[in-house]
Amino acid sequence: MSQSAKHLERAPFTSAGRRADTKQVRALVTLKECTNYANYYSRRWNDKLDRFNELKVFISVAETGGFAKAAVRLRSSPPAITRTVAALEQRMGVQLFNRTTRLVSLTEGGRRFLEHARRILTDLDAAERELAGESSLPSGHLTITAPVIMGRIVLPAVVTGFLHANPRVTTQVLLFDRITNLIEEGIDVGLRVGQLPDSSIIARHVGEVRRVLVASPAYLSKYGTPKSPSDLKQHSMIAFTGLLPNREWVFSEGRTAKRMTLKPRFEINDAAAAIAAAVVGGGITIALSYQVTNEIRNRRLVQILEPFAPSAVPVQLVFPESRLVAPKVRAFVDYAAPKLRTALRGLRPPARRSPRTPTRKSA
Repeated sequence: MSQSAKHLERAPFTSAGRRADTKQVRALVTLKECTNYANYYSRRWNDKLDRFNELKVFISVAETGGFAKAAVRLRSSPPAITRTVAALEQRMGVQLFNRTTRLVSLTEGGRRFLEHARRILTDLDAAERELAGESSLPSGHLTITAPVIMGRIVLPAVVTGFLHANPRVTTQVLLFDRITNLIEEGIDVGLRVGQLPDSSIIARHVGEVRRVLVASPAYLSKYGTPKSPSDLKQHSMIAFTGLLPNREWVFSEGRTAKRMTLKPRFEINDAAAAIAAAVVGGGITIALSYQVTNEIRNRRLVQILEPFAPSAVPVQLVFPESRLVAPKVRAFVDYAAPKLRTALRGLRPPARRSPRTPTRKSA
């Protein structure tokens, strides 16, 4: 404190104002009020920022199902995440998570609050992009996932074309022969084969594929061609576990879907390896039609039991449900969908030609 301020603090007011300069006192009071106001609003602003951070942490814990996983996503530490959630629960006076040694799950109140929290952060993100003039411009990092073989065949050209058209976007493509949890694994868009059990994602249909049985011409020449599903019991089966998780093959008989338990001699968790084993004569394998199109066209494999093939399964682009879809996600889906439809139509195996019946020459 300055000497004049100390002097004024010691000097009481007099009716004549002889020992105090009224103007200086008023200036000091005004300065102090301004400082108090600044501190007050600074605290309130910091409180708002803390609340937004709490919402972000809360949503991450809810989506990943754990404090440690949320810490990895947010590049923080588990203790910091735990403290933030505890502070949020204390401020709201409500328990948001059920905690056990193995599991963190939302309470009923936590589930209701999650919807509001997502909407608040989505609106904030939209407002920031709008103010920055980027609400309609795709930008940022886009993570895409797809099955391994399908991703190798169709995604390089599609993603490369998308990047040329959208220079402000970067991408990462992850190929897995398993169903990924888009939210937990931080994935923006997935290319999926099959029905979608998860109702919390949005899907864009881009095609369909079939499960087919194939074997090499050499194998069929040596061991014969099965004429009915029951004949498979007499053959060597090669199983890709991603398509036969319970060793069950679903086939169609008329309009009825039936199940048959197979006993494979060779099981493997890689689709390409199972197909390669069939090509060299190791037996009969089940594959998705697009995976063996080239082998069938080049006569390295032959499709068998076609009349019993099960119904086609859809291929879809999927992304997490949100009231406001990020421009980069919407742009990729709009760009990729028609190109994937064209690519998948080109991956249909050729129809097997029926043998011609020789015609008799008239006498």
